[in-house]
Amino acid sequence: VAGSCDALIAGPDGSVMIVGWVDDAAAPLESIRITGPSWRLVLDGASLIRIRRQDAEAALGRPVAHAYGFLGFVAGEPGAVLSEFGPCGVELWMANGACVSLRADCRMQDEVALREALLATLAHADFLGNPGIERVAAMEGGFGAQVVRLNRSITDRLVAAPYLERFGPPPPAGGFRGSIVVCLYGKAEFLAVQNALYAGLPGIEDYEFVYVSNSPELGETLLRDARGGSRIHGIAQTVMVLAGNAGFGAANNAAARAARSGRVMIVNPDVFPLDADWAARHSALVSEAPAERTRIFGVPLYYDDGSLMHGGMHFEIDHALSLVEGAFHRRALVRVEHYGKGAPPGTVRYLRSRPVPAVTGAFISADRDWYERLGGFTEDFVFGHYEDADLCLKSIEAGTAPWMHPLRLWHLEGKGSTRLPAHEGGSAVNRWLFSSRWAARLEAQGLLGAHPSHPLLQPPDGFDA
Repeated sequence: VAGSCDALIAGPDGSVMIVGWVDDAAAPLESIRITGPSWRLVLDGASLIRIRRQDAEAALGRPVAHAYGFLGFVAGEPGAVLSEFGPCGVELWMANGACVSLRADCRMQDEVALREALLATLAHADFLGNPGIERVAAMEGGFGAQVVRLNRSITDRLVAAPYLERFGPPPPAGGFRGSIVVCLYGKAEFLAVQNALYAGLPGIEDYEFVYVSNSPELGETLLRDARGGSRIHGIAQTVMVLAGNAGFGAANNAAARAARSGRVMIVNPDVFPLDADWAARHSALVSEAPAERTRIFGVPLYYDDGSLMHGGMHFEIDHALSLVEGAFHRRALVRVEHYGKGAPPGTVRYLRSRPVPAVTGAFISADRDWYERLGGFTEDFVFGHYEDADLCLKSIEAGTAPWMHPLRLWHLEGKGSTRLPAHEGGSAVNRWLFSSRWAARLEAQGLLGAHPSHPLLQPPDGFDA
């Protein structure tokens, strides 16, 4: 039986990643046994991601496509230390008892570099079926849970000891009315741009800014720009620098803990005021509207061409087909849709105040006590995707629906951060995680479709849908 181990990478916590291929067309790969200098690991075949390797197909001269490739991963145990690396024995065992014995050098990488390599490999992997569907479906054998475990260990460490510095005036006598929390990654310039475009607007003096950076290399630039911005514009702001990329959810949660008000406003770095009086209107809305309508809410966001990007979000289920050992399987994958995406800017039905299934993380205003009661963003998601929908669904289950209110903002979507191949791999993990947690509950609780039947999501009296 022919086979190869192309890469064997381990982290100091005992996490191990293996990439290779094997000719198991006659009998399926049942397990992989790895023997290190002072450690041993067995990977069950069901936990592996099987991928298409056209190079292996060509080398074997096989006319029929087969998933010869494999990607395996096991996360380390908390507190574990793997100190010995070097040549390892790798045994690829088939269901019929055949075995391929190989030697491979085990390379050491820290957990962050290992996460990047793992997710980039996942993003670039080829599959026999629809890659977008198969990549998500491949998480079910245990691979996805292992990635979540590794990611959670990394984020917990990165947010444990941030650097924090505050600039500008202290809180007013009555305290700030809200904290605008902005997560930065890869680009520092948006701090200065937001400072300039938000400063001086009616009511903005009642708010502070809290910037949290997932890019430690931007720290000096952000601290300098925040210091200058506060002096020029007279705004209060805090800069928090993390030791690495903790992801959208964990970073925003850490920044929310540093906020000095009773309301957190999650705002993307590429979101800017369209209505000059939005801050004053936000304050009035929170003060005057019923609490259940402002406990958590979003606002209409607009593309730079003036068309509507977002008037709230709703959920659909894709019953996707995936291939498993030559047989088709139907899988329920949740898809998030936006009300009125691309609609003319004044389309009234998308701008009226109303409950919606979810709002986008580009702008979420939430009562801080409620946000903390919900546990903030779920930090199991990798990098960023689906945390906003997950938070809104947690709120509905706790008894309060998200609302939309007409405080308009621009959103230059995708301009606020740098997207890398590892982020694409993380998105596959996140769609699997979100779907596995919510697909059945969305259907059971009447939360599917543009007009869900859930009692908390019924339009208010007099609302013309």
